Amino acid sequence: MSEVVVIGAGPAGLAAARAARAHGRAVTLLDSSDQLGGQYWRHLPPTRPSTHERILHHGWDTFHSLSAELEADDGCLIIRSATVFALEASASGPGVLHVVVGAPDGVGRGRLRLTPDAIVLATGAHDRTLPFPGWDLPGVFTGGAAQALAKGERLAVGRRVIVAGAGPFLLPVAASLAATGSTVVGVYEATRLPALVRGWLPQPWQLLGAWSKGAELGGYLGGHLRHRIPYRLGQAVIMAHGDTAVESVTVAEVSADWTPIPGTERRIDVDAVCVSHGFTPRLELAIAAGCSLTAERFVEIDDRQESSVPGVFAAGEITGIGGVDLALAEGAIAGHAAAGASAADPGLRASERSRRTFRRFAARIEAAHGIRPGWPEMLTPETVVCRCEEVTYGHLCATADSTGSRSMRAMKLSTRAGLGICQGRVCGRSVEELLARRAGEPLGDAVLSDRRPIAAPLRLGELAAAPVTTSSVTEPAEPPAPTDSPTVSPTKGPK
Repeated sequence: MSEVVVIGAGPAGLAAARAARAHGRAVTLLDSSDQLGGQYWRHLPPTRPSTHERILHHGWDTFHSLSAELEADDGCLIIRSATVFALEASASGPGVLHVVVGAPDGVGRGRLRLTPDAIVLATGAHDRTLPFPGWDLPGVFTGGAAQALAKGERLAVGRRVIVAGAGPFLLPVAASLAATGSTVVGVYEATRLPALVRGWLPQPWQLLGAWSKGAELGGYLGGHLRHRIPYRLGQAVIMAHGDTAVESVTVAEVSADWTPIPGTERRIDVDAVCVSHGFTPRLELAIAAGCSLTAERFVEIDDRQESSVPGVFAAGEITGIGGVDLALAEGAIAGHAAAGASAADPGLRASERSRRTFRRFAARIEAAHGIRPGWPEMLTPETVVCRCEEVTYGHLCATADSTGSRSMRAMKLSTRAGLGICQGRVCGRSVEELLARRAGEPLGDAVLSDRRPIAAPLRLGELAAAPVTTSSVTEPAEPPAPTDSPTVSPTKGPK
């Protein structure tokens, strides 16, 4: 039986695994978390359940249906705490996967080497946060981090919190914060009303299929009214203040291109700020496989969700930021195709319709809330742009001016921007844009901050360890209890 490996157990990955199993293919589902659901369905651990958790999630029944079906299926091997650290291109198949299994900060992790017949990349995306003065202070969180703490741990990031940035994601972040008891003093959307109108209102009939999004929006608006959370357009947090942690922020009106408007600044006392300017796709494995990217830096796919590399399929946020409905539709199509089933199968029609609808929805999100070019005007020479290596905007500009370099590789080596522990995941795209803006032209060497041959941190001993294959994996009689001891064997999900 041919094998399909699905990387990522969020909405797209779960849908892909179920579709591949529906056509009789053996599936190995890998996820770096110890729970299924990804970032979207992040939930409390089984040891601390909530009797009313479904009210905190959209599509909770869908998640339970997908996860229960796969966990009960002997043809689907679920390996939790599994980090794919490399994808090695192969002439005889879609690639060789190198995996370590165990707690991310643990020792003695086991290593796997997988050579599947097809790979579905469903690696998702992470928050993008534009730098601003004070964003390196304790108390500044990405929206995703704040929501993860709220959903997965029921932890409030602060007592008085401000939410800022751009995009619909600001609304669920504010809702999650309010649910943990934080006072959300306001949501500040940088995009102004005319841009929102231009992005959302043309050809409104195209949104009829996305009626569920309207209901979701209504729920968030109801929560805003109930918790008395102000929602401001055309305003941004341009500075965070504090000695050892955030004590206040400066908010200002911004122009259509997000340039701060002098004289509109006002200071607000808060102890935390949550910022999100959209998402950056996790492209490390797709790039390692040799997949072509679009001009917008997403994985390029055909109608079957297959990339430019035969046998490598992609679904979810790495093909475009479109939300859970698009991820589920793309995952179902990708799993179907990865299993070798016909693209003309009538059973795909509903997923194809959903994909068309929510791709249009995704395009409207970008048109209405996409990052505007004036954001660097928020920076000062002392603003840290690479937090890992503490590289300031002034140092970055001075180095670019003194060297005259148009090479991203050279600038990384000379400034160390993007060479820290996060390997440019937080600052990479922003550094690229700042350097290109300084040069007045695109960088000339085509080096991408998303290219990371080693896709996740690992120890040299783990790299040198002898790998095994999934045929060596045996399922324990019961799931192991949480522990700090080494985890060396992947396990199938509890039935």
